[in-house]
Amino acid sequence: MNNLLFRSAFLAALAAAPLLSSCSDDNDTPTPDDDNEQITTVRYELTPTTGGSTLTAQYRDVDGDGGAAPVISGLTLAANTTYTGKIVLLDETKTPAEDISAEVKEEADEHLFVYTPSNVNLTVTRTDKDKNNLEVGLETRLQTAAASATAGTLRVTLRHQPGTKNGSATPGDTDVEVDFPVTVK
Repeated sequence: MNNLLFRSAFLAALAAAPLLSSCSDDNDTPTPDDDNEQITTVRYELTPTTGGSTLTAQYRDVDGDGGAAPVISGLTLAANTTYTGKIVLLDETKTPAEDISAEVKEEADEHLFVYTPSNVNLTVTRTDKDKNNLEVGLETRLQTAAASATAGTLRVTLRHQPGTKNGSATPGDTDVEVDFPVTVK
């Protein structure tokens, strides 16, 4: 009889276990975060160190991948000139537009901008650093050399390198990559 009573109590407890665990106050179901940010706009703003107007190259694709083609404007730079540069990243799918460059700055130890000129006489140096003294590239110095007869490009790539940033462009994934047309006159 004791064995029958124990078996009945055990089966009743086993049957009630799912009900007891489902009444918990803990919310094990995660709530969805905001949609991941997109980078719909990349602006590279350059100001001559000797003074003068700011020049801007811009990539803008407000509807994201697919849909309408992005609008890209390039740069015409003066030969043998030094410029200070600044990258601005926006997510214009949100209202108001979200400043993604602020997030990149906040997570600087996970990001690296890579600047790759092609068929154009210029060099880009990253001038800002993260907490580990590694370059970031939100701020730059761009130096042009002699004028070019033809236009080239400046590829701007944002590498996302969480836990792998070592100062090189190799680790991580590409968050955004844009080729800006550039002429040095």
